[in-house]
Order: sequence, then C-alpha cells, then structure tokens
Amino acid sequence: MSGEARLLWDEGVTRYDFGSGHPMDPVRLTLTMALVEALGLDRRLTVRGAPALDEETLALVHEPDYVEAVRRASRQPAVREGGFGLDSMDNPAFAGMHEASALIAGQSVAGAEDIWRGEVAHAVNFAGGLHHAMPAAASGFCVYNDPALAIARLLELGAERVAYLDLDVHHGDGVQSAFWSDPRVLTISLHEHPRSLFPGTGWPEENGAESAQGSAVNVALPAGSSDEAWLRALHAVVPELLAAFRPQVLVSQHGADTHFEDPLAHLTLSLDAQRLGAEAAHAWAHEHAEGRWLALGGGGYAVVDVVPRIWSHLVGIAAHAPVPPETPVPEEWRRRVFALTQGEGPRRMTDGRAPRWSDWGTGYDPADRVDQAILAARRAVYPHHGLLA
Repeated sequence: MSGEARLLWDEGVTRYDFGSGHPMDPVRLTLTMALVEALGLDRRLTVRGAPALDEETLALVHEPDYVEAVRRASRQPAVREGGFGLDSMDNPAFAGMHEASALIAGQSVAGAEDIWRGEVAHAVNFAGGLHHAMPAAASGFCVYNDPALAIARLLELGAERVAYLDLDVHHGDGVQSAFWSDPRVLTISLHEHPRSLFPGTGWPEENGAESAQGSAVNVALPAGSSDEAWLRALHAVVPELLAAFRPQVLVSQHGADTHFEDPLAHLTLSLDAQRLGAEAAHAWAHEHAEGRWLALGGGGYAVVDVVPRIWSHLVGIAAHAPVPPETPVPEEWRRRVFALTQGEGPRRMTDGRAPRWSDWGTGYDPADRVDQAILAARRAVYPHHGLLA
C-alpha cells in the first residue's frame, strides 16, 4: 500500500446549497479548501476530483424511487415532492440537488476505492459525512448518504470488516440504519444525548439487529459535555472495540458541530479537543486497520470560525503533516474570509486549550452522567465482542 494521502475535491460540491439562511452554508467548504491551500497542505498530498455517482452505485444504499424523486426535485424545485423528505425546512429542494449530492458521494466512494486498491493509505473528503440520509428519504440536511455508500462500495469490493466512527454531535442514524443487520460493519457514534438533540436516536440499547448484535455502538453524552468528558468517553469505548473487531478499513466522520460556538447543538468542545479526536482516529487506523483510513466531514455551522480550521487540521493529519496548534492563520485566508463574509475570521489554529482527560481505567464515578453514558454503551455491546464491560 502506498503511504500517500489524497484529498478528494471538486469545486462543484459547493453547489450543494439549500439557499440563503440555511445553516448548511457552502461557504464552509470554500473557506476550508482556501485554508488548506493557504497552509500549503495541498502540496503535502495529492488533490483530485471524482465523478458523480451513477444510479447503479447509488442503489447500493438508496431506493431507485427515491433517487428518481431527487432528480425530479432537482429539475423542478418549486414543485413540492411529498413522501421523500424533500419538502421540509431542513431539506428544501434546490436546482441541481441530485447532481451536487451525487458529486459529494462520488468523492467519498472514490476515496474508499483508492484506499481498498492500495493506491493511498488515507483519503479525505471534508464535503462528505452526510450521515442522516435514509434509503428512501432525505433527512437532517443530507440527501445521499455518502459514508454509507463508501462503506457499501468497500463491501462490494471484498472488504469483510469495516468500522465506522461518527464524531458528529448528532447521532449517525442513517449509517447505523443502513448496516443494522450487517455484522460486517461496526458503527460507533459518539453524540449528544437523543433527549436533547435531533434525530432523537442513538440510545445505548440500539446495538444492532438480532443477526448483528453488538454491531451498533452508541455513546449518548449529556448536553454541556466538554473536552475532558468527550475525550474520556471516546477513549473509554473506541479502541477496545476496534481491537476486538479488527477492521480492514476505518471510516470516520468528523462533524464540527460539537464545538462550543456551534449554534445548533449543546456540546462544548474546543477546536483542540476536536483535533485530538482526529489524531486518535488516524492513530487507530494505523493500529487496527493497516493504515486504511477514509476521513469525512459532516455537520458544522460555525462556518467561519470553526469548520475551516478543524477540517484543515484533519487534512494535515491525514497528510502526515499536522498543523501545530499555535500556527497563525494566514492573512491571505483572513482576507478571503472578509471578501466572502465581511467578517474577520480567527487568528490561530487553536482555541488555546490543552485538554487532558482521565482514562476509564482510573475508575468509574456512578454519580457522573458521562461515566453513566460510557458504562451504558459498554454494557450494551462489549459482551457481544467478548469484552468485559
């Protein structure tokens, strides 16, 4: 396998645009790529685009009737398309929706193919990570489920075990649903508790169909959880499961909406904790999946201050050229921010924090809600992997 890393990028992904005022502002993609270039990260890996997915590949996850509905809505967005989630405030139809959505999915699938064929060790598609889309419905700003499509393509190519790690603040419900009955796929989601956040799923008891018990893992953290709590939960659950499952590929989703500035959720992570999460995913890919790592974006609605910085860190980590946290944000990028948003933009690649956390082995506090969430997840799935909760 080549040690080379690859960034999948096509300017056309910025046409994934639900319109003015929608939280999923495509400027977050434009500014991320601009920051990647300003930091010189595009010279530390290969950058290439991939074609949009065809209907045959979309059908690995999505129902043909739904794909056709998306096509119709793309051609006539003013005509309400009932029954497919395309007439809601979250997922309003827009011209070219099918083409833009299939293009984003195409980047993720191409990254998966490059990794499986040994062309690269790591691939990144920060425009991807649209984890809420269901086989026959759009949901949560997501039209086509590119993580599920990438995983399904890996299985089609012969992969026997794929692990999916979802670090978005929202539960990775669409990916979990796609592989609910498939023991070849281990889905792990670390998210805000479903009592307080969309989509209302991701309880620890959701652990897979009878034929795939333990294949779905959900760590539901209380609102307000910050750096140390999140990192404790991440390290208390993920590495042991990956060691037991022995994935051939790790697919990770790095939604930036866990950040304390994000307007749509209630976790309070810093950029520095998010970066440590990306570093952990990278290390686990090398430790447990022979280095095969597909890293995707996801949610994130602090589109200037947070999203471009964390996803640039993600690209740097994948390129084995991590950006030191104290690095000043290039002035050329800040000028681009002002030109596009009339805002100033952040000045450093850090929030100035140095998170530390206590390992699970240091003991369990039965009164601590985070420890309760960790233990609930471990008890729900560990026995199915031969592990002690």
